[in-house]
Amino acid sequence: MKVTTPIPASKPVRIETAGVSLNGDLTIPEDAQGVIVFVHGSGSSRFSQRNRAVAEMLIHAQLGTLLLDLLTGAEERTDAVTAEFRFDIPLLAERTTGVVEWIAESARTASLPLGLFGASTGAAAALIAAAQRPQWVRAVVSRGGRPDLAEAALESVTAPTLLIVGGRDEPVIELNQRALHRLSGERELHIVPGATHLFEEPGALNDVARLATTWFLDHLA
Repeated sequence: MKVTTPIPASKPVRIETAGVSLNGDLTIPEDAQGVIVFVHGSGSSRFSQRNRAVAEMLIHAQLGTLLLDLLTGAEERTDAVTAEFRFDIPLLAERTTGVVEWIAESARTASLPLGLFGASTGAAAALIAAAQRPQWVRAVVSRGGRPDLAEAALESVTAPTLLIVGGRDEPVIELNQRALHRLSGERELHIVPGATHLFEEPGALNDVARLATTWFLDHLA
């Protein structure tokens, strides 16, 4: 019978950055080889089942994870009605950069190589943070992301970057293809056959988790 290594308990954290206090769940397995910050977008939160499923596979591969909310509670309530914050890329990027600095300076994580996992508009924020803090961000993975929204920052991203898009998410495929050619460092685009934007099809999210795990393990060493 296969024995599954239990996932260590996550610890709630509060990160003060850019004039706000952000809530997160930090999980650091024993002998962690790195830590991955999840940058949510499009109204998602640290409770996203899709990102938690990916995080679980990363943790089993001895990678720590930080799932966090880039918006405050009041902002989330407003955004649920107006969608005004989820596309405020400068705001999301500023807070993501602050979280990167927190990871780099925290006693629990300072010694661990850092990667960013961005989803939807969060992918743009992750790429901007990678461009602004290249000394700390070692790798980036985008799931169904909008890297094009990082605009001029794309040319400054030197961290190895993997863009994952669903094969049936045609408009986003084109946007990712354009962004791919603007990135400066090692980059790759992987299209998951038959998957739509949210990767809800059987096995699609598992493919995302497998691809992300391999990319981070290869580039955080």
